[in-house]
Amino acid sequence: MSSLFYIIIIIIFSAALNFVHSRTLTETTSTTTLDVTASLQKTQSVFSSYNPKATPQAFNQQKQKQTQTLSFSSSSLTLELHTRTSILSRPTHTHIDYKSLTIARLERDSARLKSLTTQLHLALTGILQSDLEPSGGRGQEQEQQEDLQGPIISGTSQGSGEYFCRVGIGSPPTPAYMVLDTGSDVNWLQSDPIFEPASSASFSPLSCETKQCKSLDVSECRNDTCLYEVAYGDGSYTVGDFVTETLTLGSASVNNVAIGCGHNNEGLFIGAAGLLGLGGGKLSFPSQLNATSFSYCLVDRDSDSASTLEFNSPLPPNAVTAPLHRNPKLDTFYYVGVSGLSVGGESLEIPESAFEVGSGGNGGIIIDSGTAVSRLQTETYNSLRDAFVKGTRRLGLASSNGVALFDTCYDLSSKTSVEVPTVAFHFGNGKVLALAAKNVLIPVDSTGTFCLAFAPTSSAFSIIGNVQQQQTRVTFDLANSLIGFSSTTC
Repeated sequence: MSSLFYIIIIIIFSAALNFVHSRTLTETTSTTTLDVTASLQKTQSVFSSYNPKATPQAFNQQKQKQTQTLSFSSSSLTLELHTRTSILSRPTHTHIDYKSLTIARLERDSARLKSLTTQLHLALTGILQSDLEPSGGRGQEQEQQEDLQGPIISGTSQGSGEYFCRVGIGSPPTPAYMVLDTGSDVNWLQSDPIFEPASSASFSPLSCETKQCKSLDVSECRNDTCLYEVAYGDGSYTVGDFVTETLTLGSASVNNVAIGCGHNNEGLFIGAAGLLGLGGGKLSFPSQLNATSFSYCLVDRDSDSASTLEFNSPLPPNAVTAPLHRNPKLDTFYYVGVSGLSVGGESLEIPESAFEVGSGGNGGIIIDSGTAVSRLQTETYNSLRDAFVKGTRRLGLASSNGVALFDTCYDLSSKTSVEVPTVAFHFGNGKVLALAAKNVLIPVDSTGTFCLAFAPTSSAFSIIGNVQQQQTRVTFDLANSLIGFSSTTC
């Protein structure tokens, strides 16, 4: 009888623990605290204390490590991520203050949205990327020159490029900072002067009959050599030779990675050497690596510290998980199984269908590393904004004029910290991701103006942007079609 009693007690205790753990995942507090002082100090430090890493130490001059060559079915792989602030020229060279820096970021972000929207539109309508014209159109003479030289025209529309990974290209490796992009599949790099193919023993052009060449959306043949072209929503594009190369990431190298080698370097990505595609297509880096998962942790964009991009790492045990879906019309984007939103602990009256991919390929909500500000369908955004404004009125926050694409802003110049309504994503599996206050209200200047970091969109889908992902490890569990969010300090 005594043994049975203890067994019953253990069962009840275990059930209670599971219930408490479940509550931490599925319930949120109505408010969360924003440290105003700390946020404003970061905006000021961008201009006062700057320690760029723009001149990277050569790979062979780093601490002596045993370089491991990985196959495409290898285990874990880790490399560092850096913010734009930490590796590019001092921002004061081009921006007079933090507000002008914010405006520039938002302009890049709007171009990014246009590019993603066009990418989906092309997939749904069947229009080829090669049908896109660069800004100003192409003349016959320009076309003939492009056939010979394969120029790259500014690709700033492809991404705001706030996060970069340091990769070694070729043998011996040439260090290059490449934009991290979950909205792209094709990896590519600027050629001269950043990378000289003739100096690499592992550089190998792909023939037109290879599976990599045939997997390109747009390709051409020249002397049995594969040429690639990736066009963007504003008419800009990158074109050049499609090759295989060895990529060195940290202390490991991966052979025979298909990568585009562009033939010019005009203003590309405002400082980046190229792009590491993390999308869901066949040519993306995770797909070529045969990765079962990958994850990244994004530090605050104004930080000069580094975080990591990891491949084949396990889903953290404390992760809030959500279903990871794909669009049958376009395999690049990662769609999150969102079922609803809540503000201040109260669910918004938004139909679940507002977050679902329709049979025609429209709708749904993607997660994207290159978009900064989360975009919601206009009706959904209005519901979130109205509920947030209602909550901030109850908390006594003074509203301010809108800034750029932000229509909901506050004057917090007299505050050291404030309580703000908690914004949370609700997922189809019953889990809840509650955002920290700093992922909801962000500073747009150094004097105390903070804005709601969401914006409306009329595009065919919604986006969870990188502002909402900062200080969170985001894990793409490709093998189990799950995405995980883990609170961390990166």
